[in-house]
Amino acid sequence: MAIRLGWDPSKMSTIEHGKARASEIDLIQFLTACGKDVDFFEEFRLRYKNAFDEYIVQVPDNTRTMALAEATAKLITSYDPRSVPGLAQSADYADALYRLGGFIAEERIPTIVRFRIERQAILNRHDRPTCLFYIHEHALQQTVGDDRIMEDQCAKLLFHPAEIRIVPAHVVVPSSGCVLWEYEKAYPVAFGETDLAKVFVQDPGAIARTRLLFEHLDEVALDAEQSRSKLAEYVSPPREDFHGRGPRLA
Repeated sequence: MAIRLGWDPSKMSTIEHGKARASEIDLIQFLTACGKDVDFFEEFRLRYKNAFDEYIVQVPDNTRTMALAEATAKLITSYDPRSVPGLAQSADYADALYRLGGFIAEERIPTIVRFRIERQAILNRHDRPTCLFYIHEHALQQTVGDDRIMEDQCAKLLFHPAEIRIVPAHVVVPSSGCVLWEYEKAYPVAFGETDLAKVFVQDPGAIARTRLLFEHLDEVALDAEQSRSKLAEYVSPPREDFHGRGPRLA
């Protein structure tokens, strides 16, 4: 390709490995040599302009970047203090969660839920990413939808292919939650979201702080077997004299 474009091979390698930003002229030459048309170039250019930014902010409705980040990751580690991670949600739980938020038009919810469930297909691949999900017990104690939905959701977590670690209810973790995607041949990406924006970060300092959070969670969370036992309590059928959510004895 370098010979075809008249480039030095080192330039070709540098651009392909993301070590330097290609100019628009370089992109035109490269994509034309690959047989791409002007429409493809315009779409690629808009995405490429953020390729070297350490912080990228997107509106909450933009889920394409997240889906791509998940699909190409080798290791996914997450912590959520308020809800079950998207890659582990049941369809009913996701639907009820979106309806509780009130930020999405009701007619759009089924489509968004379907897309969220479709994202979970990466966990069925033979080369699926290794996943470690830290979930605060408070997320299990609050009722999203109704008791049946919550029990089904806890059952899904109990048999989920990811490693689930429960942070006990009495443990205070001063974090709003985050995700760390790690790749075989690319820099890791940290992700956080609010009701207003999604933020993708490659800043080394931010990545280091994210790793410190997960190191702390590893110390305070239940281990995998203890977490399974805790989840089993939430799946157990309620006693007749029990009136409220929380751990239920088998």
